[in-house]
Amino acid sequence: MTRQLIVSADDFGLSEEVNEAVEVAHRDGLLSTASLMVAGPASMDAVRRARRLPNLRVGLHVVAIEGEAALPPSTIAAIAGPDGQLGRDQLKLGVDYYFRPAARRALAREIEAQFRAFARSGLHLDHANAHKHMHLHPTVGHFLIQSGLQHGLRHVRTPREPVAPIQAVETRLDTIGDAALRQWCRVLRWQIQRAGMTTNDWCFGIAWSGHMSAGRVSTLIGHLPPGLSEIYFHPATARNGQLSTLMPDYDHVGELDALTHPMFRQAVERADVECVSWDGARVISA
Repeated sequence: MTRQLIVSADDFGLSEEVNEAVEVAHRDGLLSTASLMVAGPASMDAVRRARRLPNLRVGLHVVAIEGEAALPPSTIAAIAGPDGQLGRDQLKLGVDYYFRPAARRALAREIEAQFRAFARSGLHLDHANAHKHMHLHPTVGHFLIQSGLQHGLRHVRTPREPVAPIQAVETRLDTIGDAALRQWCRVLRWQIQRAGMTTNDWCFGIAWSGHMSAGRVSTLIGHLPPGLSEIYFHPATARNGQLSTLMPDYDHVGELDALTHPMFRQAVERADVECVSWDGARVISA
């Protein structure tokens, strides 16, 4: 099998600093794909930038935790506060989404509203995934796929990060959490395939989330397994108050540097890795 790679950025629309980084990384680096938070504080700015970047593939970054809701909070009170913010407690939300009918109904309406908001942007729906990988939760994954089918969705990320390539770069133990994540990935992959959609074979950005440095990712390229891999980043041109609050230990600027660093492109060239879109089209001549 050949080795193919999607280079993507999450949280498009979260802030203008993130949006600017996506534009820079697409123009000057290997970034081909971004996932849009349709209700994010800078979502309109993100859409404007995407419209002037015709080769940037944009998908939906479904927010089911820690972010702005697309619907008025009074209509989804079971999952959102009066300020329109979805909860930050992942365990509580996970239990609510599975066991509370009111929360499940609100979640279904909210996810559908996010797909509709994306459709109103006029952008082509390239793919979908969820903030903090919440679509690994079977309920979130179900509603994401269910709404996605109505909006022409064809590709969904599976955050399945193999251990061996990470360990080839630096020492890291395989934890119980890693094993649990792989089990949830199997459930999600089954949901995706049952719906007739496609997904990636591998995903990188979990173990080093917020710290995808140029050295790490450039070395990782030589150890990518056969198949389709996605490497996702959280770039920003600067850290503002919101980014510092939500992701206090992330090196957003360092991740932008990695995306545009010559070492990254050179590693892709040396390893004969093909940069592609979710549809399999070559997107960058390395």
